Amino acid sequence: MGRTLGFLFAMLCGAVPALALFFCLLPLRRRRLEKMGLHSPVRREAVMALFWMYCGGAAVLGLTPRWVVPALAGLPLGQPWNEGGLPFFSPGSVSLAPFRTFSYSIYILAANVILFMPFGLSAALLWRGFGWRRALLTGGCITLSIETWQLLIGRAFDIDDLMLNILGVFGGFLAAMAVRRLFPRSAGGLAVSPVSSSE
Repeated sequence: MGRTLGFLFAMLCGAVPALALFFCLLPLRRRRLEKMGLHSPVRREAVMALFWMYCGGAAVLGLTPRWVVPALAGLPLGQPWNEGGLPFFSPGSVSLAPFRTFSYSIYILAANVILFMPFGLSAALLWRGFGWRRALLTGGCITLSIETWQLLIGRAFDIDDLMLNILGVFGGFLAAMAVRRLFPRSAGGLAVSPVSSSE
């Protein structure tokens, strides 16, 4: 299985349970919105479901040891799971020298940006008040948490990953602003509204 297909399959392994969790929590979310006198349109719920799937898939890629993605990708091919008995938790490394990984594959650099773009895009379209400052702050907090967690699973805290991930969130935010400007009616349909105006 090719590298990209392997990543996509691994993301699917996280996206499916995340989607199931979304539907399990949907009645609770609806009751909460009803208590607030708000209604969430079907279009918004569909985008929210996709956002949950994205988060589940991104969690598999970012919060698991490096051996997990190839192991997941090998399952459809009949390959054994973690044949080498590699541990889940092991000490990671730290790379604080900026731009060191920029000499690596453009594939890795682009993946670090693209993987975080849906977060900025979805958050800016789904939640009001998600301006550029909040996009940068949220992106920084999320990627800092991921990079710190990776120190426990044999991966690396990499300053370049931190910068590229934040760039991805901000790029997603800019894409959301473009969607709002070019397709204001469609973007407006992703907001919650008072129950009276939705009936």
